[in-house]
Amino acid sequence: MAAFMQVPVPPQRKERHFRLKDDLSLNLSNEELRERYRFGREGIMFISNLVSNDESRKTKRNHALTVPQQVMVTMRFLATGSFLQVVGDTIVYNQTVNTHFIFVLYRSPKLYVVVFGLFTGLHKGTVSRIVSDVLNSLRDKRDEFIKWPINVDETRGDFYRLSGFPNVLGAIDGTHIRIQAPSEDEPSFVNRKGVHSVNVQAVCDARGKFTNINANWPGSSHDSHIFRTSQVCTYMEQNGGWANGVLLGDSGYPCRPFLMTPYQNPVQDHQKKYNRCHCSTKSVIERTFGRLKRRFHILHSEIKHKKNQFFMQMISVIEHKGQG
Repeated sequence: MAAFMQVPVPPQRKERHFRLKDDLSLNLSNEELRERYRFGREGIMFISNLVSNDESRKTKRNHALTVPQQVMVTMRFLATGSFLQVVGDTIVYNQTVNTHFIFVLYRSPKLYVVVFGLFTGLHKGTVSRIVSDVLNSLRDKRDEFIKWPINVDETRGDFYRLSGFPNVLGAIDGTHIRIQAPSEDEPSFVNRKGVHSVNVQAVCDARGKFTNINANWPGSSHDSHIFRTSQVCTYMEQNGGWANGVLLGDSGYPCRPFLMTPYQNPVQDHQKKYNRCHCSTKSVIERTFGRLKRRFHILHSEIKHKKNQFFMQMISVIEHKGQG
């Protein structure tokens, strides 16, 4: 009978794959584009066409970035919330003059292999200018997308189908966007949690699209004060009411003929039913804030930019493109 001998088999290592930097091209799949830039190919091209008149470079010197490449850089910055230097270092731009070599040494089972390549990136100053230019261009076009509903009957019908609450024109709420401590009037930006922020008031429809945004108040401002001094309040005082439509807000707002808030201590059945319908309908604005902050992580972390008061408005314009 033949004898069997056990031969030790060395463990098989999984082959290593080194991920290179992201290339500023649309050759990736839509899924890969959304993972990196939060938009597919169609969305990136739509935004590029929107800002093309403002961002097209009039010169071919130094191989200027194209408009889609500038939009992709901006989307990467907003999606990651990282530093400008980090965003520039993680992007490949093959036409850049300044280059450097990266050497990677790794070991296979019986061989040492040296892999070297030519990688290029964008300077943080270039990334800063691109982000500022693209966002400023979007800011100038915000009134084309963030506007009060025109078809009031359709808007009220959409809200009614959510939880049976009639005559609703919008859900209103505020959210805090963290910022770095400003050099001027710093104490007024400290909110109740002890961090620096901007208190952003927003109104959205039943489909989660913003119809009004006010991002001009520091974090210490109360929601009711922001609403009382806003254009939305002035408009609703003149045109609102139960017959024309109302807004839904939480207990941080005063109850007005055009602004419905929940009962503080509901006792009777109809009061409890009202609160349930109110909470279910009004939650659309909270879900909209949540989707926006998770999609663009810069709003969920901290804005390290001097023009922080414009970020919410500009990113909301971008968010409309993702829903359209």
